[in-house]
Amino acid sequence: MEEQNTQTDSRRMKAILMLTAAVAFASAPFWTSGFGGFDPQRYPIPQIDPPVQPAGYAFSIWGVIYLWLIVSAGFGLVKRADAAGWDRVRWPLIVSLVLGTPWISVALVSPVWATILIWGMLIAALIAFFRTPDCDPWLLRAPIALYAGWLTAASFVSLALLGAGYGMITDSAGWAWLGLFAALAMGVAILKARPAPMYGAALTWALVAVAVQNWGTNAGLVILAVLGAVTVLWFAVQGLRR
Repeated sequence: MEEQNTQTDSRRMKAILMLTAAVAFASAPFWTSGFGGFDPQRYPIPQIDPPVQPAGYAFSIWGVIYLWLIVSAGFGLVKRADAAGWDRVRWPLIVSLVLGTPWISVALVSPVWATILIWGMLIAALIAFFRTPDCDPWLLRAPIALYAGWLTAASFVSLALLGAGYGMITDSAGWAWLGLFAALAMGVAILKARPAPMYGAALTWALVAVAVQNWGTNAGLVILAVLGAVTVLWFAVQGLRR
């Protein structure tokens, strides 16, 4: 009985930490100047209107992510504090959100450290995503999948900007192609391994925004982004049917 009570208390504490982390993460834009893309001048080779970066409107998805994660964490604390399935998700998601809370502040001054941080956020978020149980899909898996899907795109965008900004291998257009192909490959692999409509929705949103960013300037990237969005959307729909 004592061991069971200790386990219950531990799970409840993690549920409280989860809600605290979600609220702190969502509050980050309010104590910074917000984020609409990396400062072009923070790179040795300034990245002005980089082709790999989604159009500015795409960042509005963060409002949905923040709110849904808070709702999920609140529900988890009130209704699922002692649920084993929910408990397995909490530590990796807490780690991701803790890393993400200062991310905007870091990104405004150091693209290098921001890239390191966002990859840490992505890895932890994916661990949480793959641990999600089948129960409460729209209150647990969906918000985590949306968050992980956007992070997948954002992580490769950040990496591509870093490569172009430091003149590694190829130029900004070349890195845009590499970044899109890599994000697509990872995204499709994840959707095949763990079908989740919201993961596909976030990645599709990012790809469409990349197409918008390059409309009228780079037809090849527009075609790649649109075809990629259609492919990801197809896999997401298959996941929804399952």
